[in-house]
Amino acid sequence: MLRYVIPVVVALVWAGVFSFVPEPHRLRINAVLVGGAGAAYISGGSFGLGELGFAALMSAVAYLGLRSWTFVGVGWLLHTCWDILHHRRGAPLIPSLADSSFGCAICDPVIALWCFTGGRSPRELVLWLRGLARDIG
Repeated sequence: MLRYVIPVVVALVWAGVFSFVPEPHRLRINAVLVGGAGAAYISGGSFGLGELGFAALMSAVAYLGLRSWTFVGVGWLLHTCWDILHHRRGAPLIPSLADSSFGCAICDPVIALWCFTGGRSPRELVLWLRGLARDIG
C-alpha cells in the first residue's frame, strides 16, 4: 500500500512547496525541472540512443513549458510513459531502488494534474474549483 501512497504524497508536497514560489517563476522553474527529468535515465542507457531522443523531446516540451503550464503537464505525462517503460524493462531510475521508476510513474501524473490546473497554490486551487462548481451548477 505504501508503495502507492508515498509517490502521491511526494507529488502533493511538490505542489505545496512550489505553491510558495511566485509566478512567473513557478512556471519557469517547473518547466526547467521537467526538461531535466527528460535526461534522468540517460546514464543508464537502457534504451540506447532512444534515451537521447527522449531527452531532446523533453527539452522541446520544456521550452514550450516556459510559457505554458499545459506543456509542463504534458512533459510530466511523457515522463510517466518513460517511467513505465523503464520499470517494465527492469531498468529503474535509481538502480539501488528497484521500484523507483514505478514510484515515479505514480508521482508524475499527480504533478501533471496540478500543472493542468495552472500550477495554482492551494488557496488559488480552492477558489478555482469553487468557480468551476458554480459554472457547472
